[in-house]
Amino acid sequence: MTVLIMLDLSLSRFAGINDTEARQLKKLNLTTIADLLHYYPRKHIFFKRTRIKDIRIGDNVTLVGKIVSHDLMDSRKGGLTLQIWRIRDKTGRVTCTRFHNHPRYKSKQWREQQHQAYPPDAIVIITGQVKSDRYNSRGIGIHNPQIEVTDLATAKTVRSILTPIYPLTKGITNETIQRCTRAALSCIDYLEDPLPSPLRARFGLANLQEAIANIHFPKNQERLKHARDRLAFDEFFYLALGMLQRRRAFQQQPGIPLAKTGTLLDRFAGGLPFSLTSAQQRVIREILNDMSQPQPMNRLVQGDVGSGKTCVACFAALAAIQAGYQVALMAPTEILARQHYRKIAKWFAPLGVSTSLLTGSTATQPRQTIYRKIASGQLSLLVGTHALIQKRVNFKQLGLVICDESHRFGVVARHQLQQKGHFPHVLTMTATPIPRTLALTAYGDLAISRIDELPLGRKPILTQLLSNSPKCDRHIAYQRIREEVQQGRQAYIILPLVEASDKLDLKAAIAERDRLSVQIFPEFSVGLLHGRMKADEKQQAIAHFQAGKTPILVSTTVVEVGVDNPLATVILIEHAERFGLAQLHQLRGRVGRSQWQSYCYLASDSLSDSSRARLEMMERCQDGFELAEFDLQLRGPGKVLGTQQSGIPKFALADLSEDEALLDAAYRAARRVLKKDQTLERFPALAEELKRRRQLDDLCDRAVLN
Repeated sequence: MTVLIMLDLSLSRFAGINDTEARQLKKLNLTTIADLLHYYPRKHIFFKRTRIKDIRIGDNVTLVGKIVSHDLMDSRKGGLTLQIWRIRDKTGRVTCTRFHNHPRYKSKQWREQQHQAYPPDAIVIITGQVKSDRYNSRGIGIHNPQIEVTDLATAKTVRSILTPIYPLTKGITNETIQRCTRAALSCIDYLEDPLPSPLRARFGLANLQEAIANIHFPKNQERLKHARDRLAFDEFFYLALGMLQRRRAFQQQPGIPLAKTGTLLDRFAGGLPFSLTSAQQRVIREILNDMSQPQPMNRLVQGDVGSGKTCVACFAALAAIQAGYQVALMAPTEILARQHYRKIAKWFAPLGVSTSLLTGSTATQPRQTIYRKIASGQLSLLVGTHALIQKRVNFKQLGLVICDESHRFGVVARHQLQQKGHFPHVLTMTATPIPRTLALTAYGDLAISRIDELPLGRKPILTQLLSNSPKCDRHIAYQRIREEVQQGRQAYIILPLVEASDKLDLKAAIAERDRLSVQIFPEFSVGLLHGRMKADEKQQAIAHFQAGKTPILVSTTVVEVGVDNPLATVILIEHAERFGLAQLHQLRGRVGRSQWQSYCYLASDSLSDSSRARLEMMERCQDGFELAEFDLQLRGPGKVLGTQQSGIPKFALADLSEDEALLDAAYRAARRVLKKDQTLERFPALAEELKRRRQLDDLCDRAVLN
């Protein structure tokens, strides 16, 4: 039997696994030997070898002893089948009990098999947790243990056991997966290692057979770590291979070389009412240098809240426009799209550059005009939401695509916009600080720039946690809001819900606006903004706030991006424990956008230890990137970027908060391989494994979408 056939053998045809087990494993999408070998434990529990007389409730133990008796009985109500072993060693006796809940465990055939499997005086290795047990005179025993019949020689060598714990689903036990995996490991010799041996040696990696065997059933912690490092390296390595190949393929497309200087760029820079920071100047140079090359730019610009990313993007836009090309800027929400449009239209009007806005709420007649002008080339810059990817939007000569807060889009939407031009330059922007490891895995095919400097004159936002459980005293924040409003400034009050929920004891925006208007701030007008409002209602609420008609705005997180009001100097965030640090930092960035001192209050009526640690970090830290790193360690990558569509790969073993060194090594290894052969024709095993992993990722993505 060939290697491919052996590893791709259906579990239903494999002699080591019975039909029932094969059906159970199929629930976890485990259908072949290879699937089972690559189904890694989520953790291992250390079971220390212990004498029976020394066991205590709660201990995870490994016992070696002999079977005194083995009985099968039905519970009094008849639902359960109890399987009871009485085990002895030189120091004492203990009862081990399994609880079976299935009709097949009542069959005569199964019971006979069990009695034959565990004869009296058989030597056994038992692993499990010690619990209280009424079947034992000492009142303690082991429930649902693993029991393995062995021989005397093996029993003498047993010290302690690392037991794998697998992800499960209804109807399948951890013991079943362990037993089937042990059977599948008999085929381990058929598993070939795609990584060339010189590469393994260079980076100190275990071979694949050794790693697979030890990720399931390691002899000790050292072997487990060595196995995990190799398999986590693989996850990073094949991701890096794909990312670097994609970047190279993009760079090999025919681009649009554009001049780094020009009249429009000079006039725009000279007309700005503020000085660019050194970080902005550096990133502008990087962008314009990319755009001057014969291949298209594909760059991500990260910049903290208020760092001036929009201004930087304008230089890129004008470089394209002055060469006769068009620009599309896509934002994830209408609020953000409108803010970009207002700001850019104001800056570009003196330059004679035509701009327009297209969103889902754009009326029919203006929409038709935009379609016509963009197709004829009369319109240079089109700002919008997902409306930009409609079939009716046809650019005459699209030279630059700008995507803001791109992780909020689906990957498909970004590609659809790019396809409206012939290999246009692509600039991606985000105000969400992204940790380095997360940026490499989600955006490894892009060049990355950071605007890591705020404009001169910006003061740190004073942040205070209000949490005097069981009831948070908010008078400090209310008093600050009153003082600031009396001086002509404004405030946000942020809530996580629109309406009250029976399931969640949270303040709701509508009810809280009514309460604040009557009980707390009767002398001021209090506005309301939330995602369920119609587009024109949202715009009216924002317009009234920015015009000062409603000095206090109660809102959900719809203001997280896209509302820019320099007069706002106070923000009170209710139920702050429900937000991640990245989102809290974004919300805090709604204030502090002027020369006045600004304030952020984080209110919480109930805090866990981890929530308190996060919010205290917000109090003392203003650096979004530092906060994002901290958030990554506490909550994981999905919570930092916050969306299913963000492009973050799913790892079985690798950990972005702990494995930065492995990630760097994987990228170095991938570059070495691709330097020798970009197409991987010289490395067919690597090419085949990369293809296999891509197919698995595609299947997972389709499953999520469905």
